[in-house]
Amino acid sequence: MCLIVFAWRPGHARPLIVAANRDEFYARPTLPLGQWPDAPDVHAGRDLEAGGTWLGVGADGRFAALTNIRDPAQPPGFKSRGELVARFLSGNLSIADYLSEVVPRAGEYGGFNLLLGDGTELWHHNARDARPQRLAEGVYGLSNAGLNTPWPKLLKARAALVEVLDDPQPQALLALLNDPQPAPVAELPDTGVGLATETLLSSVFIASPAYGTRASTALIVHADGTRHLVERSYGPLGGHLGEVEVRV
Repeated sequence: MCLIVFAWRPGHARPLIVAANRDEFYARPTLPLGQWPDAPDVHAGRDLEAGGTWLGVGADGRFAALTNIRDPAQPPGFKSRGELVARFLSGNLSIADYLSEVVPRAGEYGGFNLLLGDGTELWHHNARDARPQRLAEGVYGLSNAGLNTPWPKLLKARAALVEVLDDPQPQALLALLNDPQPAPVAELPDTGVGLATETLLSSVFIASPAYGTRASTALIVHADGTRHLVERSYGPLGGHLGEVEVRV
């Protein structure tokens, strides 16, 4: 997952609203959003190469999502980051207990941001920080740096999310994720990948022959604990592959 914008509003009729794009190589085998046969309480897409996921929901109000940290100089992890999401969604540890296991083992993975929720609390952990943080009410964004790092794509998507919060319907959330306009060169971050790649990765929606936005996901959590997810899948050059809707 390379871009997540979300509104956390405890006590609201819809306390959590999420719009997220997963960017990945098109060749990496993936299953779309669905119920996991080996963990029936989990509804998520699935990375068939390593078995994990990038965003999903589980039993007892569980929600988890992940982004990578972009840094060509970082050492490669020997474990897949997607297992961090999968283990939380399929397990029964509290957020605090789960993070107490994850934090000392963060070096086993490439750099990551992890979001964990249970219906009453929402936490963020950046692998480069010593301590996770419990999030206060607010509208947030994550890309491939820290929480709310002001990259152009994050600022644009977060502002678009604010505009639809009065009536956050899944199709409006998916529409804000479908913006292919790259950022102006003067506004690009320098993450060490070169100008051409920085430009490609600067749009909310990424499309190219080999790498791009594979899935856009809208999640609406209601105060009674029910969750409404819609995922739209894409192939090379942004070709639309299908849409899945789940209510749990």
